[in-house]
Parts: sequence; C-alpha cells; structure tokens
Amino acid sequence: MSDPTSYRSLIGRLIYLTNTRPDISYTVQHLSQFVSQPLLPHYNAAIRLLRYLKTSPSSGILLSATSSLKLNAFADSDWARCPDSRKSITGFCILLGSSLVSWKSKKQQTVSRSSTEAEYKSLASLTCELQWLQHLFKDLRITFHSPASVYCDNRPPST
Repeated sequence: MSDPTSYRSLIGRLIYLTNTRPDISYTVQHLSQFVSQPLLPHYNAAIRLLRYLKTSPSSGILLSATSSLKLNAFADSDWARCPDSRKSITGFCILLGSSLVSWKSKKQQTVSRSSTEAEYKSLASLTCELQWLQHLFKDLRITFHSPASVYCDNRPPST
C-alpha cells in the first residue's frame, strides 16, 4: 500500500472493538502485526473482517444476571504458529458463571522449545489474570465460595 494510514486507522478501530467482540481478537492481533508495512492482502483481510462484523452485529458480550459466582478459566496455545518467528500464540478466556469477563490472544514473547513449554506460558499468563481478577473482586467486596477452575488443552494437534 502506498499510504498505510487508512489501514492503521482501521486496525486501531478494530483493536478498540475487541473490548466487546472477543471473537475477533485473534484476527485483529494477527492483522495488527502488519501496521508498519501493510500490503493489499492485509487490507483486504481487514475489509473481510468488517463484512463479518456487519453480518453478526448482535454477537457481543452478554452478562447474565442469573449466573453463578464461579470463575472458570480456559487456556490454550498454538505452538510455533507464526511462520516468520516460530513464536507461539497464547489464548485464554475467563468466565464468571456463564459470562465472559476476560480474554486474551497474543503472540508469546519468546520461542518455546516444545508444545508443553508453550502451554505452561499460556497457563502462567492465565494465572496472572486470574489473580488480578480475584483482587479486583475482593476490592468490590465480591467473595467466591470455591476456587477458580482452570482448564488447559494439552493434547498435541492431530495430523
């Protein structure tokens, strides 16, 4: 692209939109890697994401008033997913009852030597977020009667 400012502006808006649309977090994270030198295929992918958003305007976050006060956390990583850097992608989500309250999809800072190491890094990131949430709920005087449940997908990908 000769002028990348429109792509940068679009990606900035999409990053803001991930606050209420966690389903696009991974795609936006991937597209944001190319803001310094975007190519036409990157711009076309961002436009395709906008078309997806237009077809599903009511797919945001729903906070249920009747769900239980139990934290359930799910973590996963995609070992060596990035073809350029061979870095893994960490992903997690945390539910309060049936309501999504926190999520993340991010490329890991270092290259993992195994899928197990990538999973541990994902779990470590999830644990930090859980601790922060529990401190936040404590400040809000919300108490939990049981510890958070943590789930991790530790099976290797099928070939």
